[in-house]
Amino acid sequence: MALQECGLNLNKVSKELQPHGSLEFPCAGYSSSHTDRQEDVIPWHWHEEMEIIYMEDGRMKVKIPSKDFLLEKGDCIVINSNMLHYAAAVTECKLRSLVFSQTLITGNEDSVFAKKYMQPLLTCNHFSHYFIKAGENENVAECFSRAFEALAQDCYGYEFTVRENLSRICLFLYGEFNPQTDAQNVPQSQGNLRIRKMIAYIQKNFAVDISLAEIAGAAGISERESLRCFKKTIQLSPIQYLLKYRVMQGAEMLLANPADSISEIATLCGFDSPSNFAKIFKRFYNCTPREYRNRHLPE
Repeated sequence: MALQECGLNLNKVSKELQPHGSLEFPCAGYSSSHTDRQEDVIPWHWHEEMEIIYMEDGRMKVKIPSKDFLLEKGDCIVINSNMLHYAAAVTECKLRSLVFSQTLITGNEDSVFAKKYMQPLLTCNHFSHYFIKAGENENVAECFSRAFEALAQDCYGYEFTVRENLSRICLFLYGEFNPQTDAQNVPQSQGNLRIRKMIAYIQKNFAVDISLAEIAGAAGISERESLRCFKKTIQLSPIQYLLKYRVMQGAEMLLANPADSISEIATLCGFDSPSNFAKIFKRFYNCTPREYRNRHLPE
């Protein structure tokens, strides 16, 4: 089974729509290189599958709500199902990742693997992630490597090799978190749910004039609590996130709609004037919208 092309396809609530693997074999492997350019940033998103990221070379900053990690060569991080996350290279990096559904391990939701192990683990309030420094817990890195290489090389019986080694990693995580004794198991932390609701509102309404009060209202909280929640979870204010999202959408529109003028793009991504769009755009991309379009579109 060949590696899949790395790329995000998000719906209006930042949930990734790209299928990872297939219904018959719900697991996908990715090998990708990234730079610190804005267009190489992996934006905040989430998916129902677990993800394991291994840093092959270079360094990358990975964020989940309230926590930042600097992954260096040989480091590994497991990100739980439905957990918001973001990543950006520090200069340049190369990574490998496996994204897989729990059904790869459990078979079906009524199996002992689902009921006794995977469901308690995935809903464990303490398991948002598991970070492993290079040289530590080498059994996890070895299991990941065996699974990834089998998938990438499409070797005989790779499905068994992948499932076996990912099962070993999940059993290791179950032992680390011991979720059956977690009296406060909940599917998502309150902060993660709130931020997802507010991000969903911003991404659905970015093209129109929206206020902090409306963003906060999407999660049923006050403006002050909205500010606190954003600052704590993703280290940006709601309005800063809104501006960044508008600019990123604008960058996509510049390339996807080459016949549209800069003024039209500015309006479509929620800016009140082309000059304001150009000013904010240059802050993020270090070039004007016109320069960005000319640089990335063929002659």
